[in-house]
Amino acid sequence: MSNSSFYQYYDYFCEDEVAVWENENTCMRKISVLTLFFFLTTLILALLLMLSNRSSEKERGYDSTTVMTRIAHIGELALVKHNYTGVIGYKDYKKFLNINVPLTDKYFLLKYNGYIKAGVDFERINVNVENDSTLHVSIPKPRILDTVIDEKSVEVYNESENAFNPIKISDYNEALIREKNVMASDAINQGILTDAAKQARLVLTTLLQEMGFTHIQITEEFTLPQVK
Repeated sequence: MSNSSFYQYYDYFCEDEVAVWENENTCMRKISVLTLFFFLTTLILALLLMLSNRSSEKERGYDSTTVMTRIAHIGELALVKHNYTGVIGYKDYKKFLNINVPLTDKYFLLKYNGYIKAGVDFERINVNVENDSTLHVSIPKPRILDTVIDEKSVEVYNESENAFNPIKISDYNEALIREKNVMASDAINQGILTDAAKQARLVLTTLLQEMGFTHIQITEEFTLPQVK
């Protein structure tokens, strides 16, 4: 390439930036200044972005109130549910001086489907956030929250027809209420409250780990026994 062609090449290269330059050295100095300008601009933007990300991380920090708000939405997940299918036997007499009167007995059998739920009352949970990675959660003791017999599933069998002591709607209701108490007692004996406490701890731990906490302490509140 001739010197004339060489200078014409650099003149064209620099033409888009400012104007036609007189020689190669002048153009190269202009390219160096532009390169330095773009390098510094990129560096400044990178620093600003880094500071912005750190600021966002700080804004994402949780306090006790925000943690409690998140916990309030998962209460249903911490429930333990036992399904039941059972048969209720009912029998009663008219009484005189607390003695069963012969030929006045009434009886029936009921078959039903139902369920019982146990869990922790999440509205009574206390949260203490110590720092971005550590917090303490105090949960109340688990309890039976719901005992349900599906009325649509109830079927009546072997029902008596005694004119001296006819069956009333209140008799069915009484039998169902008694059965609910039996369901609750059986479920507690089978460990439903223990299962509910374990489930609550598991759900809470999973949520808090997703929120970024690594040191999680979950304790069960201490309650004094009632004096009767």
